[in-house]
Amino acid sequence: MLRSMSLAAALMMSASALMAEEFRWAETTDPQTMDPHAVNSAPVLGFLNNVYEGLVRRSKDMAIEPALATGWEPLAQGAGWRFTLRQGVTFHDGSAFDAQDVLFSYERASDEASDTRSWFAAVSEVKVVDDYTVDILTAGPNPIFPDSITNWMIMDAGWADANDAARPDKDNGNFATLNANGTGAFQLAAREPGLRTVLEPFAGWWDEAEHNITRAELTPIQNSATAVAALLSGDVDFINPVPIQDAVRLATSDQVQVIQGIEARVIMLGFPHEAEALKYSAETTEANPFADVRVRQAVAHAVNVPAILQTIMRGNAQEVSQLVSPAMRGYSKALADRPVYDPDMARALLAEAGYADGFSFGLKCPNDRYLNDESVCQAVTGMLAQVGIRATLDTMPVQNYWPELRADNYDMYLLGWSPGTFDAEHPVRFLASTPNEEKKLGSWNFGGFSNARVDALLPMIQSEIDDTKRQAMLDEATQILQDEVAYVPLYVQPLVWGAQANITMTQRPDNFFILRWVTVN
Repeated sequence: MLRSMSLAAALMMSASALMAEEFRWAETTDPQTMDPHAVNSAPVLGFLNNVYEGLVRRSKDMAIEPALATGWEPLAQGAGWRFTLRQGVTFHDGSAFDAQDVLFSYERASDEASDTRSWFAAVSEVKVVDDYTVDILTAGPNPIFPDSITNWMIMDAGWADANDAARPDKDNGNFATLNANGTGAFQLAAREPGLRTVLEPFAGWWDEAEHNITRAELTPIQNSATAVAALLSGDVDFINPVPIQDAVRLATSDQVQVIQGIEARVIMLGFPHEAEALKYSAETTEANPFADVRVRQAVAHAVNVPAILQTIMRGNAQEVSQLVSPAMRGYSKALADRPVYDPDMARALLAEAGYADGFSFGLKCPNDRYLNDESVCQAVTGMLAQVGIRATLDTMPVQNYWPELRADNYDMYLLGWSPGTFDAEHPVRFLASTPNEEKKLGSWNFGGFSNARVDALLPMIQSEIDDTKRQAMLDEATQILQDEVAYVPLYVQPLVWGAQANITMTQRPDNFFILRWVTVN
């Protein structure tokens, strides 16, 4: 059974008319932590959106709506935003929620130890006005700020302090790594990393439940064939993702449904811009060819993206030229064309750069993070070899992958990026700004790309309220990133979910699986 779900589409039934049920699901990637401020990655944030909540949240159609805040308004002269907090909310342990928890969560999430600190680059201060009012002050007008904090989750200050988890520790872990105390629709009942994570409904949740789940258990299954077998046998109710090669076969079954869509995530290749030399080359050991824009251009022309989409993605993805997809706000329509596949041009560019005979290097890729990620990297390896750029491919689980990138252990890498704000400013801030811990910028700019004009444009983009002027700035930034080949965007990742035929759920383009919208019929 094949069901295509658009941004706003979801199959729903009234939970009140249904018997309560247990729910089991499998994903390729286990959440790395239960700490909402330790790791800024979709598997963590998507899962924890079921347990923790922010001041605002996204609806089924991705619109911003109230959560722990009931309303918000800009302060005078663009000084920031005032949030009115929801009263009567309790954390899972019964503690009351108030403004002090918001202040604590800001200090924690923006701390140097937090992987989410870049979210608060524009914030200068958070002030508690009273128990249920907070002012978030920004360096200048920031019209998209509420959109930027949908995944900023609020923790209980008292609980964190009592359990020595006042700050996140993504490397060594702490109490919040394996335990949770949110305000969300579900509470953590069991956590065995790599094996299972169990959630149960929170009876004291402030909102009205739409689900009919009594217990939900996540089991990470890295092997795609095993996941499909578990779905077909009824051992699990839902898998994400469905392997592209199995989607058509599963869609013909009356027992399961395949739910397809387009994710907001752009898959791209990244470079070691600031490295003095390659780390994994057999012969080019004292130079970094990728520091030359002509070599990066050669890579862009050597990769046959249409072939990847046809053979590996089976026509289920769309090629892309920018760090955001056409569906995102701020996409530059005039810059929609990506580099053409032209191996001869790639060879000519390499020769012009002084690498007529090519060179060897190391390509790092995950094998359980993105749809068909290892297969895509294998294809890229073969395509680059045809023009003389010879890659030694090293693939690994995502849990090991991020530490390798942060340690600069690569010569080229694969990255996927989904903008949390659904706005083109987001990747400029995270991926294209010169890394600066003090300013909380460029936290995912592993290769250290740096352009003074892009850095100057970012604060103007963030504060501009005139849409036409703002788009012109985004267009200029996009043009620079394309001219400099800061990254090589490849395609927008497809969404392919599989579920039992009796399950109703909502598929959003951020690929977050929200349990409170699931019913077992």
